[in-house]
Amino acid sequence: MSTVVTKPAPALPGAWAVGLSRGAVEIKQFARQRDAVIFTFAFPIVFLALFASIFGGSVEGTGVTASQLYAAGMVAAGIMSTSFQSLGISIAVERDEKVLRRLRGTPMPPAAYFLGKVWLVLLTGLAETAVLLFVGASLFDLDLPASAVKWLTFAWIFTLGLTGCALLGIAISSLPKSGKSASSVVVLPFLILQFISGVFIPVHQIPDWLLNIGALFPLKWMCQGLRGVFLPESAAVLEQTGSWEYGRIALVLGAWVLGGLVLCLLTFTWKNRRDG
Repeated sequence: MSTVVTKPAPALPGAWAVGLSRGAVEIKQFARQRDAVIFTFAFPIVFLALFASIFGGSVEGTGVTASQLYAAGMVAAGIMSTSFQSLGISIAVERDEKVLRRLRGTPMPPAAYFLGKVWLVLLTGLAETAVLLFVGASLFDLDLPASAVKWLTFAWIFTLGLTGCALLGIAISSLPKSGKSASSVVVLPFLILQFISGVFIPVHQIPDWLLNIGALFPLKWMCQGLRGVFLPESAAVLEQTGSWEYGRIALVLGAWVLGGLVLCLLTFTWKNRRDG
């Protein structure tokens, strides 16, 4: 009498492998939306060109031009745009269209979904930053760092800023009641932050009480840190405290990474609130 030998079922791929595949899907979906691609990359460049042209000239006593200030700020705004704004809107829409609910019902590890978003945000963030640096350096006299220390500073500001803003975007995606209202809910606070964080208006022209409000959020510190990377030391006199404050920048951005993670764990849901 023969015995039937059953082969063990193949192990399911882990979260990391599925996350890579999910990231490839996210990137392909983004690339196919040509209007979204054009808007994402053109938006900060257009604003940089407008503000740098309208408010041109040098800033007295600093050795820098207004266009250099705007270029550094726009790089920070571009990082937040591809992370906070992008995820806040897209996840809210996917939740409203029940995409999240269907994904949650599959064997896919939940972490893989977020890993896919991380790959998308990282790629688009790097691409937009590269484009803005190229435009800033070639058209608006932005000086690229000449030392490895400056590039290392840029790297940790980019990493902490992108991570913190991405987590904040995931958290705020639970706030809109529907996908249709997501743009209004996400874009309005981002727009306000750009005005009070040194993106559209130089920090030395912003009242201290508004700067103090902006200091509660990561954009102000990304702008300040990137100005320290791309501008000469003489420009530090324009800052609220007269220095770049790299230690405080690292502390605030690191706190937003941890705080954003806690917010995500407390607020994220796979289904819309009206679905029960």
